[in-house]
Amino acid sequence: MTMGWVTVAKKNELSEGQTKAFVVEGKDIAIAQVKGNYYAFFNECSHAQFPIDQGTLSDTVIECPHHGATFDITTGEALTLPAVTPLKIFKVKVDGEEIKICFED
Repeated sequence: MTMGWVTVAKKNELSEGQTKAFVVEGKDIAIAQVKGNYYAFFNECSHAQFPIDQGTLSDTVIECPHHGATFDITTGEALTLPAVTPLKIFKVKVDGEEIKICFED
């Protein structure tokens, strides 16, 4: 099992209200910036395994662009059908200009 903080991006790579996908340890991860805070989660809708980074982000709720399921990116909670399983989320910290996530396999 690998665990530790992994640098994913620089702060200047994400604008307010933006979600962007990255590959970390071979996994697709999405990071969103909301009101100066960063949130990280698997870039995959738990309903049908489609990428979710291109979905609409409204405050801390992201909507899957394929079937319309919504998730709270602070907790991963599935808020609307057809999704019932939460998103896998990651702890995030900012170290200087670097955005890091706590990644475990």
